[in-house]
Amino acid sequence: MEKRKEELINLAIVSHNAFGAMAGGKGGHVGGVERQTTLMARWLASKGHQVSLLTWDEGQDQESYIDGVRVLKMCRQDAGVPGLRFFFPRWSSLNRALARAGAQIYYHNCAEYVTGQVALWCRLKKRFFVFSVPSDPDCDSALPKMHTLREKMLYRYGIRHADEVIVQTDIQQQMLKDNFELRSIKLPMPCVVPEKFHRPSIRQRSGPFKVGWVGRINRVKRLEYLLEVARELSDVEFHVAGKPDHENEYTRKLLIRANRMDNVFLHGMVPRKDLQKFYLSLSVLCCTSEYEGFPNTFLEAWSLGIPVISTVNPDNLLVENRLGYFVQNKRSFVNAIRSISRDRNAWEKMSLNGIAYFNENHLLDNAMEKFEKLFLHVANGNGVEVRS
Repeated sequence: MEKRKEELINLAIVSHNAFGAMAGGKGGHVGGVERQTTLMARWLASKGHQVSLLTWDEGQDQESYIDGVRVLKMCRQDAGVPGLRFFFPRWSSLNRALARAGAQIYYHNCAEYVTGQVALWCRLKKRFFVFSVPSDPDCDSALPKMHTLREKMLYRYGIRHADEVIVQTDIQQQMLKDNFELRSIKLPMPCVVPEKFHRPSIRQRSGPFKVGWVGRINRVKRLEYLLEVARELSDVEFHVAGKPDHENEYTRKLLIRANRMDNVFLHGMVPRKDLQKFYLSLSVLCCTSEYEGFPNTFLEAWSLGIPVISTVNPDNLLVENRLGYFVQNKRSFVNAIRSISRDRNAWEKMSLNGIAYFNENHLLDNAMEKFEKLFLHVANGNGVEVRS
């Protein structure tokens, strides 16, 4: 059924690093936030909404269309003179792109100084601003991930002047209330479920038990933690999909160390089209992060019946829903892998639990209809009153 005019929105998504995820392939920076924002953009465009995506210049045209989404580029990430580039060309090109988008609502899902820049532009131009919290530290009043006063001030301004703030967990919702005196709405993030796949039972698997790790290689993700576990489990294969955020001494040493280990296999950044095949080759997915919000990799794994062993446990889901294991040190990590590799019934139950949880909460249409409803609510002037 064709939507009426009042049922359509004009939305601009500000996601500087999302061009790689939107264009596909192995290029660019592709994390969970980028996968979710581009998934959102495509879904809304397919429903007839006007959607713009604002990204860094990665060699694309000034304006282009991908799957019905209008992609507008800003400056290159490395453009300008260090020290001055914050204002020109980064902030100035952002403002120009925000104006070119001409949207009713501007959406941002990445806690940084840009949050405040977008909120300020929206306030001056009388547009709506919706912000989505990506991880738990962004709800902490100390903002431990941010290292400059400028970044903290702009982020605080942005989150306090959003017309709606979206969180992924009850924990984040309570933290925002306690630390910022802000109300928020909890929405499950969308993820694409495979159209058809064969979920192999662990009884059908042959060869060594395979542990997967998917993500960007940086200090927060702590790949070295996985390597320490791998050293103690020589009969288990560890498959790593991802690439460094930046080439530096930390990542160089880490990759050299991983390459020297016989039971660790580095796959680099796996293209989206091959990611399902990668997951289905695994027995479990591991997360070794210092902190997270609600990892997109968890959703991708559960949709395919892959249990998760993790150092983070959003809303205690791993334990309460029996979706995997929550581990807090290397010894418990090793024991969890040994336990699930030997207990076929436990693996089978967690596999089925993961699929059931995903289908109930994160199917693309179900999750995106909630976002669509929120955006329509805001566009019709029913959002939270702009805070002073």
